[in-house]
Amino acid sequence: MPQLAAILLVSAALLAQEAPKRVYLAPDDHTDYMWTADEATYRQAFLEMLDYYLAQADQTAKAPADYQSRWNCDGSLWMWIYEKHRSAAQFERLIHRIRTGHISVPLTAIVSCYGGKPAEAVLRGMYYAGSIERRYNLRFEMAGAMENQTQPWGLSALWAGSGARYSWKGVCGCASRSPYKRDREHELYWDVGPDGSRLLVKWNSFFGAGSLGGYAEGRRPGEAIDLVDSNERFLKLYPYRVIGVFGKGSDDLKTLSSEFVNVARKTTTPARRVIVSNELDYFKDVETSYGPSLPTQSLSFGNEWDLYSASMAEVSGRVRRAVERLRAAEALATLVSLEDPAFMTRRAATSQQTWMNLGLYWEHDWTADGPITRDSRAAWHRRLAGEIESYVNTLEADAAAALSRLIRRRGSLPRFYAFNPLGWTRTDVADLPYSGGQPVKVIDLKTGRETASQVVPIGGKSYLRVLAQDVPAAGYKVFEVRPGAGQEFPAAGQAAGGVVENDIYRITVADRGAITSLIDKTRGNREFARTIDGRVINDLGPGAGTLKAENAGPVSVTLAATATEPLNHTTRVTLYRGSRRIDIRNDINQNFSETHAWSYAFNLDQPDVRHEEVGAVIRAKLASQGGHYSDRNARYDWLTLNHFADMTGQGAGVTLSNADTAFMRLGRSTVKELDTATPQISPLAGGQVDGPKLGIPRQGGDTHFLQRFALRTHGGYDAASAMRFALEHQNPLVAAPVAGGSAYPEDAFSAITVSNPNVLLWAWKPAEEGIGRGIIARVWNVSDRPARFTLKTWRRVARIWQTTHIETNLKPAVDTSAARWQFRTYRLELE
Repeated sequence: MPQLAAILLVSAALLAQEAPKRVYLAPDDHTDYMWTADEATYRQAFLEMLDYYLAQADQTAKAPADYQSRWNCDGSLWMWIYEKHRSAAQFERLIHRIRTGHISVPLTAIVSCYGGKPAEAVLRGMYYAGSIERRYNLRFEMAGAMENQTQPWGLSALWAGSGARYSWKGVCGCASRSPYKRDREHELYWDVGPDGSRLLVKWNSFFGAGSLGGYAEGRRPGEAIDLVDSNERFLKLYPYRVIGVFGKGSDDLKTLSSEFVNVARKTTTPARRVIVSNELDYFKDVETSYGPSLPTQSLSFGNEWDLYSASMAEVSGRVRRAVERLRAAEALATLVSLEDPAFMTRRAATSQQTWMNLGLYWEHDWTADGPITRDSRAAWHRRLAGEIESYVNTLEADAAAALSRLIRRRGSLPRFYAFNPLGWTRTDVADLPYSGGQPVKVIDLKTGRETASQVVPIGGKSYLRVLAQDVPAAGYKVFEVRPGAGQEFPAAGQAAGGVVENDIYRITVADRGAITSLIDKTRGNREFARTIDGRVINDLGPGAGTLKAENAGPVSVTLAATATEPLNHTTRVTLYRGSRRIDIRNDINQNFSETHAWSYAFNLDQPDVRHEEVGAVIRAKLASQGGHYSDRNARYDWLTLNHFADMTGQGAGVTLSNADTAFMRLGRSTVKELDTATPQISPLAGGQVDGPKLGIPRQGGDTHFLQRFALRTHGGYDAASAMRFALEHQNPLVAAPVAGGSAYPEDAFSAITVSNPNVLLWAWKPAEEGIGRGIIARVWNVSDRPARFTLKTWRRVARIWQTTHIETNLKPAVDTSAARWQFRTYRLELE
């Protein structure tokens, strides 16, 4: 069999060489949304262009297939706008031409920079395409990210898991500090994700603006055809006889032309077919002709234009927080929807707009250096963030209130539930708004025992903070508040003289809010803090301030520092009863225009860093050193920081949970050099990292920035443990009063459990078409080994489907398993 396969492979290659060369010309109009023109102008341009190319498809329908008009949309936003602003019959005509291959649409909403995106935001930005797939029995097989010179590694797995098979990347070569001009290692390759999934990718070496390797390779299609036939460099780099020349419009607002049809006719010769392309035809030809022999690649290239979202760090942080809160909001909504099936369908239009907004927020023109004013661009981002926040906040509040009316209760004493959206049992604090009398005691109704509690002020309001022990996975536990003094619980810790400590840690905090000493008492008083370049842990830079103790009680204790330099900020370091988590809340309270970062310098020799990138947990080393960063064509100064980064060295380490920022510097890394020797992680607080001409100046005028972190020390590195720690920090228990009902138990409840501790429940929600179509459960195997697991629910599952990440059914799930590092999405149909 191996010999037969080799013979077939050689035969296919020989046939490909003997056949006429095939050049696929794929026309498009690159969408510089809110850069070339405003939304209203682009909306009209999309409509005109689609009308034009639909008519041209009709006019050329009887021509030979190579010379029929085809058009490639730059994102599903084109289709979204057409559906909203044309008649149902006109939209059906568009769907027909998508089906016949005369119009192509990618899964992705628009051209975006992905390095600053949470994984769930990547997926939600493709949900509109998923809804069209299911409504019209279509599949969208392409995804793309143009112009920006870099790209994260895990993105390919998220795309592939959503149904993409192909992608092309054309860069700009402008506004760049990355070494994009060097010849790439591969012109065509299989981009293999961390889970083993793969996309066929065309990412050609850059020949210059408006030419091969750019995002408008067919800007001058006749010249491009001459180049691919005669240019010695191209012929050397690209040894394939199936060639793609993609893109036409560059930064133009509109492209209305029959040029590609005419050029294809005129330049076709007996030795060369020139084909008007929908891009899919090119990829399928390549896959058939060369697929088995193409090289593979599994690399991250870092960030470039992605970084400019940090020029509005608080607005971007608000979007990140909303994406994270979506986990609890949708989990609550699932339980409510099972009793009120219309709960989510009543807000379907708002949810769909929110998903499109998540597809748009990281649009690639964060450079903000185009015809649209920076103030207009900033206002647009601010509007999207507000709409996303409003949807999530309203959903969570409505669902929490509705669940309170579904939980059974007895008696008249105040009760509240603590809801845990995560897929494992956890002990954590729950904060309930409380203005009642004191003293009180809090009883765990499941155990009948009193639990530690204290009253704390948060944001000018009073809260009852409770130590909620063993809150069930994907469920809740109910507590009752009883009048009168309860038992005396020992203090959670002490804070005095710049030191805050509990049974696990002793932490010294400077008056500027920096942690100068972090001692783990359980590890022989090991010191985890180190001074590097004058900076320590949670260190914004030199300055002085004042310290005071806050909220000392049996549940938690906080040490607060207020400083005016280098920026006016307040830092709160909080320890909890019996917990290894150190919470750090930073509030920067002034506007700034410079680039600032928080230092986290650790006393760890020979540091090894892993961090969550975009859909992947990667090792921050060059590929040649056993890591995941490309040795070439990459940029290294600011890496993606999603939920966590972990630094381990010689048997001990620290996990850093990150709730609000998006990027970090590793050690003393520069654009061209990745420093893996210096044990320092510096989350980016914000700034125009590539100078005042790129991004939004002065943080768009914002004067408050919330940037929260958490730390825990550990022995050896464990990815699942690190991610669970970060998710618990960033997904607090949701506390709400119990009003009383009849649907759910009065003391405790668990909806879903996952049997394998390395497989984390990532999201659970009602299906997009409503709870009648089941519950969607997304999991992530965060280990480097394949995993089998079971999803156990409180009600019997009648049927389980494996779906794409955008909820299109693939096949009945006979068993539940995941490859190493793989996301899986399932549809659970309950009895």
